[in-house]
Amino acid sequence: MTAGVHDTTLGLDHRKLAMWTFLGSEFLFFGAFIAGYLLYLDETAAGPGVEIFDIPFTSISSFVLLMSSLTMVLAHNAHVHGDMRRMRLWILATAGQGMVFLGGQVYEFSVFVREGLVLTESPFASSFFVLTGFHGAHVFIGILLLMSLYSLSLTGKVKASQPLKTEMIGLYWHFVDIIWVVIFTVVYLIPEIMA
Repeated sequence: MTAGVHDTTLGLDHRKLAMWTFLGSEFLFFGAFIAGYLLYLDETAAGPGVEIFDIPFTSISSFVLLMSSLTMVLAHNAHVHGDMRRMRLWILATAGQGMVFLGGQVYEFSVFVREGLVLTESPFASSFFVLTGFHGAHVFIGILLLMSLYSLSLTGKVKASQPLKTEMIGLYWHFVDIIWVVIFTVVYLIPEIMA
């Protein structure tokens, strides 16, 4: 195999290696936030705690986010095969699913605030909002990346011969989904099982 212009000595494109390195550092950030959440799980200061979580609602929005990984794979597959029209369709579907998830998170946060769970209420509330809000910010950034990819493909700045661009955004999007599976399990499901 002939080494390409962007290959590292590992045979991996240096841009892809940089993305994996970045995602590794993000896993560490989320690991710290999850550890903080677990540390303060019972520190509710007599305020609301996990009992106000709506597991069925959050399960539905989680399912929508997880299905966006499928549409992201379909977008990348279409790009690899040079089908830019279909790639754009799947990119829009992925971004739309991300928006539905964020809308669900905003709704859920507003319900929690009405029930008295606010950022400054307790260590539990602070750790919950920081962890889930940080993830929501990552989803929002992913949507911006997806919409940028869509726009650049319309203007011809992302060509059919450049599927690595879709793959890189796909790596980020899959990371966001995987992290949510961990957060959903730790924040919503485990406390429910242990109750």
